[in-house]
Amino acid sequence: MTHKHRRNRLDREKSPYLLQHADNPVDWQPWGEEAFALAAEANKPVFLSIGYSTCHWCHVMARESFEDEVVAALLNETFVCVKVDREERPDIDKVYMAACQMLTGQGGWPLTIIMTPEKAPFFAATYIPKESRSDSIGLMDLTSRIAESWRGNSERFRQSAEEIVASLNHVWHASSDGGLPQDVQNQALAQLVEQFDDLFGGFGTAPKFPMPHQLLFLLRHGSRTGEAKAIRMAEKTLQAMAAGGIHDQLGGGFHRYSTDPRWLVPHFEKMLYDQALLFLAYTEAFQVTGNVFFPEVAEKIFAYVLRDMTDLRGGFYSAEDADSEGEEGKFYLWTQRELEELLSHEDARVATHYFAVEPQGNYTDELKGGYTGYNILHRQQNLADLAARLKMTEDALRQKAAAIAQILFKHREKRSRPHRDDKILTDWNGLMIAALARGSRVCRKKAYLDAAKSAADFILNHLRDRNRRLLHRWRDGEAAMPGSLDDYAFFIWGLIELYEADFDPRWLDTALELNDDLIRCYWDEERGAYYFTPADGEKLLLRQKEIYDGAIPSGNAVASLNLIRLGKMTGRHDLEERASLLLRSVAGAIRQMPGGCAQFMTAIDFLAGPSSKVVIVGVPGREDTRIMCETLNSYYLPRLVVLFRPAGAMDPLLVELAPYVRDMAMIDRKATAYVCVDQTCSTPTSDPMEMIRRLKGPPVK
Repeated sequence: MTHKHRRNRLDREKSPYLLQHADNPVDWQPWGEEAFALAAEANKPVFLSIGYSTCHWCHVMARESFEDEVVAALLNETFVCVKVDREERPDIDKVYMAACQMLTGQGGWPLTIIMTPEKAPFFAATYIPKESRSDSIGLMDLTSRIAESWRGNSERFRQSAEEIVASLNHVWHASSDGGLPQDVQNQALAQLVEQFDDLFGGFGTAPKFPMPHQLLFLLRHGSRTGEAKAIRMAEKTLQAMAAGGIHDQLGGGFHRYSTDPRWLVPHFEKMLYDQALLFLAYTEAFQVTGNVFFPEVAEKIFAYVLRDMTDLRGGFYSAEDADSEGEEGKFYLWTQRELEELLSHEDARVATHYFAVEPQGNYTDELKGGYTGYNILHRQQNLADLAARLKMTEDALRQKAAAIAQILFKHREKRSRPHRDDKILTDWNGLMIAALARGSRVCRKKAYLDAAKSAADFILNHLRDRNRRLLHRWRDGEAAMPGSLDDYAFFIWGLIELYEADFDPRWLDTALELNDDLIRCYWDEERGAYYFTPADGEKLLLRQKEIYDGAIPSGNAVASLNLIRLGKMTGRHDLEERASLLLRSVAGAIRQMPGGCAQFMTAIDFLAGPSSKVVIVGVPGREDTRIMCETLNSYYLPRLVVLFRPAGAMDPLLVELAPYVRDMAMIDRKATAYVCVDQTCSTPTSDPMEMIRRLKGPPVK
């Protein structure tokens, strides 16, 4: 629709999501005191709409309501309307999402909040249709009712909002002190076993999210205890996702979640954090299982991120949209006829079977209903059976399918691409840096390390303020928004992984510097653990702490593992003690739902030990040093920290960070490993396999 009204105030913003709404006839305001002052002066409630630029249902609500002149006029008359990008302002989103979940029992985006000019919510919902339906009130009717009620008794709304805020504060400030049961990891496993889908993998029913941090916990727990079921659950889920429509079979990378139990029909947007965490999960699964298929999936994720999600300056973009040309998934869908027109007769036959293409399609439109004739490409997991039916060897089938995929991919690149959200976020970049740095060690891929280093340098050069504190968002030359706990925790994680990948002490030094900032500005001195926002940040309705994992792991959980690793690497016991204090302070919440705290289980696993430390002393670049490092990286040792002390002249920065390495030297002029398990250190060795034997030790009972 073409509008002849003036652009609203969102046209001054940098957020792609806000700019998408700059031409709406709704008189949107960006979040800020000016909007709330306007609401107070006019005695109007505030209509807060929170979403993100690649959100399908955000687009639907925009087309139905926010681009409609009649709806916009009603909204403008009744409310002061405020738009927020949840990715740019996760602090605001978390506060009002908590309110929505408390009031409705669910959450999601678009998030719709109606509140007083004092920012206190009294109504919450997600997507609201324009017109009322049998199962839900429409936006037109809702607005009219609130307008009439507000004029009649606005104090009733204020009183209700105050009660909601009081309830929210009670939830977030409730004490959770206490110890953790010794079998808390077994309790977490039991909850995940109960939720596990034995048929298709994953947890729960539709919609199904990848939740890779749960898979990482299962790999660790299974490796520690010998619990084969834990590893089988992770392996089955990773295999099923890789074969499903949630995995882009042509271009690599994963969509946000599956709308069905089989991982077939995805919600088509692609998020950077999913790529990072799944890259890490497939990498670690390769170490645990030896399944060579897993690093192939990781390689395709990297190819996608490098090709489509990497800024020329080195940072990684946030997301790609679910929609293109106004339709969800259109970029990714295929008809059987298209395949037959593009491919030879034989290749079309193979493609139809390999990618499970149906003449009527396998994709149903949830708005229109019924099959559309379009197919989401996915594949059978049992290639041996398919190869036999096609009278081919498995190797021949794989090669043929790869060649076909290249043809289809090149054709798909000519289509109208989904919108890409090109803002660069510190927290999601931190996750990608951590994953790529770890992957560079496990898969011996220098390209992974190069990409991780470029992104880290981008963050350090462009996303720190004049006091050297982290900022959250960069776009179009502008860095803004104070960093959150997630920004610090995830980026510090990335820096630790970078140090263990290339042994440049500046990464470790910066990680410690940022960790000090995190403690100073975010730590709760009264109750322990970290707040999501800094002490000097904008004052919102409440200052939250994130304990449970969501689509991404809890910032507090990641920060606790960072403290443990940094403490062991540097010999600073105060950091490990703070990690223990953090875990004690959130123990009550973990006890209530250990399965929802998979990332905390990883930290608990490391702290419980046995944990190991290896210092390799050698000549950088020399063959014996390379072999020692590669041998170490070939084994799954999740409770290990590694340092490198160059032989000869001592790096003064490394000595400052880890003074205990000063007197370590090579034995017989060979690369030498100094191995400590818990508090016991063995004699140094120049034999890589002896190093491994000392690290692995006897089985854990």
